[in-house]
Order: sequence, then structure tokens, then C-alpha cells
Amino acid sequence: MDHSAHTYSVASNPVYYEHSPLHVLFAGESQTKPGHALGPKLYDYYLLHFVESGHGWFRTEQRTYHLSAGDCFLIHPGQLVSYVSDTDDPWRYRWSAFTGSEAGRLIEEAGFGTDAPVFKAFGDSRIPQRIHAMQQTFYGRKASSHPASVGYLYLILAEAGEHLTEAAKLPGPDSQVRITVKQMIQYMSTQYAHPVSIEQMAVSLGYNRAYLSRIFKKETGLSPVTYLLKLRIDKSRLLLRERPELSIEQVAASVGLPDALYFSRQFRRFYGQSPTEYRITVGK
Repeated sequence: MDHSAHTYSVASNPVYYEHSPLHVLFAGESQTKPGHALGPKLYDYYLLHFVESGHGWFRTEQRTYHLSAGDCFLIHPGQLVSYVSDTDDPWRYRWSAFTGSEAGRLIEEAGFGTDAPVFKAFGDSRIPQRIHAMQQTFYGRKASSHPASVGYLYLILAEAGEHLTEAAKLPGPDSQVRITVKQMIQYMSTQYAHPVSIEQMAVSLGYNRAYLSRIFKKETGLSPVTYLLKLRIDKSRLLLRERPELSIEQVAASVGLPDALYFSRQFRRFYGQSPTEYRITVGK
């Protein structure tokens, strides 16, 4: 692919209402350069992007998203975000910025919150055409730019709501949080034998560590660090019972704790006796 054809254009709304309930500020489009990056930074307005082609990454305070054609992402005001285009296949996207006293309520009604700032649009999505229509309207420099752009924005948010409502039909309240916690448990259950860390898990799942720790403790009552340690100790009890030929050092290493002294200390912390004492007790 020829990445030399970098393009960028933006058009501002020629009409400004200081206290408008909903106001589109500008709309634009760009074929970005490889590795083109913005942020980390804050915005004081909503900024909606639609990816038409290529790939890139969008990072919020909670999570990192790898996005491609058909993905739509929304930056919320006051949220620290960054986004960067792929070095091999840089994305082309369209965007629209908006604000107003009613903007927050409309975003909330569409389900487009900070915990769900991304969705995959249908193949026949009209979002890119509507952003383009906004841009063309602004280039016309007419007084009708304001109501026309707001109309297009309503249509965009209506389509966003359809996608996000479908995603929200997953079973149970706070389903995305619960799914994420289940992914964490699955990760730890399969990786406990290796010297993995919570940082590595956060990177693997594409989330911020602090956010993962917060939702995990809320759902399970334990921090991820404590859960992983308890999982390892519980697995070691099974080995101590069923594999008497293994030394304490070998058992410790087999559950991802190569320091046998640390392992023994944590084992006593959870079960009130040393691994050797436990093995003797269950062997009677």
C-alpha cells in the first residue's frame, strides 16, 4: 500500500450558539501517516471517529482497543486518551466533534458511555456518509449548517444506539465487567504455572491494571494478586497430596513460585501449616 498519499481536511461549523443544547463544532477526514499518534491528552468536547480502512489503537483510562474498518470510537470530554495508527496499515477515518447541554444525556441514552466507547458498525452503516455530509454542509457556510449538522448527529447517535443496545443484551447486569472478570480468571487458571504477573495479564487482555484490579475485587472480594496466589497454593495442595515423589521445591516451581521459601511462607499464611506438615497430615 502507498502511504505517501496522506490527506487531512476539516471544516468548522460557521454558526455558533453559546448555549445550544446540542452543537456540532467541526467535522473532518484523514488518511493518516504510519504511526500517526495523538495524546495522551484531554478534550473538552465529544469527539467521534469512524474508521473507514486500515488499523490503529485507541487507549482510554480503562482499556486499549485494536480497531479496524467499520469500528467507531467516542472520546468523552475530560477523559485521558490517546490513539495511534498502525505502522504498516495506517487507518483512514472520519470524525465529528460536538458539545452542548444535552450531549451527555443523548450519549448516555445511546449506551455510548466511558465503559463502552467502541462498537463495530454494520456493513451498510451510514455514519461515514453522515459525517461527510456534515463536513460538506459546513463548507457551504450557510446559516442552515447548525440544524443540518445536528440532524446528522441525531441519526449517527441513533445508529450507535442500535449497535450498543445489541451488545448490552448479554445476560446479567454489568455483563461486560463480568465477562472481563471471567477472562481474568480464565487467564490465571491457565497461566498460574508460569511466572506471570498481573501487569502481563493486563497487557494480554488490553486493560489498565488499576481498572482490572478494581473490577476484580468488586466481583470476587479478592485482589487479582491475592486470587492468583491462592490459586497457586490450592494447586500445590493437589500436588502435595497426589505426587509424594515431588520435593517441596519442585511443587513450588510447578505452580509458578520458584522461591521455595516464599512458597512455604504463603502456604502457611493460607492454611496454618507448612507444605511438609500438610503432606504428612493428608498422608496419614
